[in-house]
Amino acid sequence: MSSHHIVRDKQEPALLIANGEACDPELLGQLLEWSPFVVVLDHAIWRVFELGIKVDVLLGDFDRDVDLDAVRERQYPIDIVHAPDQNKTDLEKGIELLIERGFPAVNIIWATGRRADHSITNMTNIVRYKQRIKMVLHDDYSRIFPLVGTFEKWYEKGTPISLIPVGVVDGIVTSGLLYNLHNERLTLGYRTGNSNESAADGFVRISAGEGDLLIMECWD
Repeated sequence: MSSHHIVRDKQEPALLIANGEACDPELLGQLLEWSPFVVVLDHAIWRVFELGIKVDVLLGDFDRDVDLDAVRERQYPIDIVHAPDQNKTDLEKGIELLIERGFPAVNIIWATGRRADHSITNMTNIVRYKQRIKMVLHDDYSRIFPLVGTFEKWYEKGTPISLIPVGVVDGIVTSGLLYNLHNERLTLGYRTGNSNESAADGFVRISAGEGDLLIMECWD
């Protein structure tokens, strides 16, 4: 499975592969079609090599032994970036690398599942970069992305849409949902907008006054 077609000056989103639960091969293939630049985090590199994916960057703190010579033998050229800062997760470092290299957007996979602590950290920490790069976190059951400005999208009736605050979010206003919010507050651990849905075929609109809100398109 290869990822590369013609790159148009970083107009396409990059693909960032973490080391959580693997996604469906069909989803991976779709994302590779639109993400010709691939960054892999730390020990996920061996799982990715097994799939035959062309990798551009391997990034990690390499706090557990990684045979980098073996990586280079498996694929050359490959840009190996050592990022030892223990105050940031590898996912954060990967996002920051893509920002530094001028990518406008990134699709993120394999960042959920397996360990619950990694999943919740990866889902919530992306909000800190929402003004610097467009991000979508994908798995087999959801698409997760932070609200930036006003969100508007057409959905079929009954599409599950959850609004999950990271901390406290004030002034949330929605239209097109079955249960709309009218200048209301959501607070993680107390009140969230879990398991809402589009009320009819048409546009859903979401805005917020202050705070970090995750929009989750989910399915079973």
